[in-house]
Amino acid sequence: MLRQAQDDDLPAMLRWRNHPKVRAASFTTHVIGEDEHARWWAGVRDDPARRVLVYEHGGTASGVVTFSGLTPERPIASWGFYLDLDGLERSGELLAAWFGIERAAIHHAFGPLGLTTLRGEVLAGNQPVRLLHSRFGFKETGGYRRVLDGATVDVVTIEFTRAPREEEA
Repeated sequence: MLRQAQDDDLPAMLRWRNHPKVRAASFTTHVIGEDEHARWWAGVRDDPARRVLVYEHGGTASGVVTFSGLTPERPIASWGFYLDLDGLERSGELLAAWFGIERAAIHHAFGPLGLTTLRGEVLAGNQPVRLLHSRFGFKETGGYRRVLDGATVDVVTIEFTRAPREEEA
């Protein structure tokens, strides 16, 4: 289940985001401080083009899904996510949560958000997430190179397009 993130979710969200494995799989790899996190939240919480949602797994807040690029005129957006790796590993629910957050994000994108296309980017070396996305129907559409922490890395772009429903045709 996904729900709107609230101010009181911020400490957990920051802790999850600063996990070394989450940072290593992200485009921003430094430890994010409370001030930087608060500035980010102030910029996104009321931005109509963005959504920050908390993923609940088994009734417990366990991850974050972000959508960006939302506009009324264009049913295409980008997304990203991360999980509470420590909490989910302790409970033995990490694998189930990986599948759950992906399923919940896709459902939200094509349901409540009304998107027809969902896009994302993955570090090319992040094979587990690339495989997860592929398993759910995302196609790798290309890629590019970028500098990350002083090194040039490959980035893979992904896309999932919902087939039009008959009643919409």
